[in-house]
Amino acid sequence: MFVVSLTYKVPDEIVDFHRPGHMAWLKDAFDAGVFLASGRRVPATGGVLLSKVDRATLDDSLAKDPFFSNGVAEFEIIEFTATTVSEGYENLLEN
Repeated sequence: MFVVSLTYKVPDEIVDFHRPGHMAWLKDAFDAGVFLASGRRVPATGGVLLSKVDRATLDDSLAKDPFFSNGVAEFEIIEFTATTVSEGYENLLEN
């Protein structure tokens, strides 16, 4: 499983300019099953994505994000194995 942490590298007006493209990409990625969850960081300095696809699929998808291709955000990818989850989140456990 992967946690992807995005940190904005550019002023807010540039982030806002690319946000519609990012949101369209994000919808397509969710529709394709790439991500399990996403959201803004607090304070709004970037975002966080949760994915359970393989690394190659994740990398391919992230490369299509306008925030990545236009240098809007820095991406940190953290891989981890969920070993304990709350009831209802068993789908996050490794098979």
